[in-house]
Amino acid sequence: MIGIVVAMDEKRGIGKNNDLLFRIPEDLKRFKQLTSDHPIIMGRKTFESIGRVLPNRTNIIITRDFSYKAEGAVIVHSLEEGIAKAKEILSSIQNDKKKEIFVIGGGQIFATALPLADRLYLTLVKGDYNADTFFPDYSAFKTTLSKEKHQYGSYMFEFLTLER
Repeated sequence: MIGIVVAMDEKRGIGKNNDLLFRIPEDLKRFKQLTSDHPIIMGRKTFESIGRVLPNRTNIIITRDFSYKAEGAVIVHSLEEGIAKAKEILSSIQNDKKKEIFVIGGGQIFATALPLADRLYLTLVKGDYNADTFFPDYSAFKTTLSKEKHQYGSYMFEFLTLER
C-alpha cells in the first residue's frame, strides 16, 4: 500500500520557499506516528529542507543527480525506483502492519505519486498561507476513513484519512 502524508491549507498550499507553511506539534506527532518503522520516499529538496535523515524510517531520496549522497539514506533516481526499493525493504518484514510505503513530498513527487497512491493522510489547515507549492487535485479519493477536528493556537485544522 502507498500512502501520502501531507499538510495543506484551504487552497492546497503545502510549502513556501522550500519550507513548510506551518509547524503544528500535533501534526508533527501524527506524521511521526504514521511513518515510523516504514519506508518514506521524498524528493531531494524536501530532504534538504528537513536537513537530516528521519530516524526509525528508511529514508528514500529521489534526485536526478547521480552523484548525490546522503549518509543513512537510499538514493534513487525516479519514483518507480523508490517504490521498488521500498517494496524490497518491506518484503523482508514479517509484520503485516508495517507494509505501507509513505510519500512525504514535495510538490513534484506528490504529483507523480498521487495516481499510484492508495491512501491520503491529510492535515487540512483553515486559511490561505500564500504558498508557492501546491498539492494536486485529489478528488478521486472519495472514501473517508477518519476525520478529526483540532485546534492549536490560531490554527484550526483537521486530520483526514481518505482512500480511492
